[in-house]
Amino acid sequence: MDLKDKIEEMYKVSIKENDSNSVNTLRLIKSAIKDKEISARSKNVNISDNDILALLQNLIKQRKDSITAFAQANRDDLINKEKEEIKIIEILLPKQKNEEETNEIIITLIKENNFSSIKDMGKLMNLLKTDFAGQVDIGVASKIAKIKLGS
Repeated sequence: MDLKDKIEEMYKVSIKENDSNSVNTLRLIKSAIKDKEISARSKNVNISDNDILALLQNLIKQRKDSITAFAQANRDDLINKEKEEIKIIEILLPKQKNEEETNEIIITLIKENNFSSIKDMGKLMNLLKTDFAGQVDIGVASKIAKIKLGS
């Protein structure tokens, strides 16, 4: 079962269970996927599970940014809503690599591809996004990569 089917199945189960928070979050995810499919259609490209994983990570990043803003405004009700949405989205992502595992992956990719300077940062990040979509926090990976490539 591909990721899109899994999302659809979770959506149906959430509706049956009357879980409005899950229904709303999954509806938002489905809408984001649909938007991505429409924009990909104009380029005659199909979106893959990796594209959907990247989209899910972006949705989580947006929610974390919102949490920061809501914390400054002392809006605990909205913070809790965003945290609940993150939990639902994370169910769809593969297990995230921790910082140590991410560090090992970056070291391996640098050695295998003979990356030697910060100029190779883009190539390294593209490999991470392609080969480890949904498994690596790109923000953490970027910080590690800058150190390893000697910013």
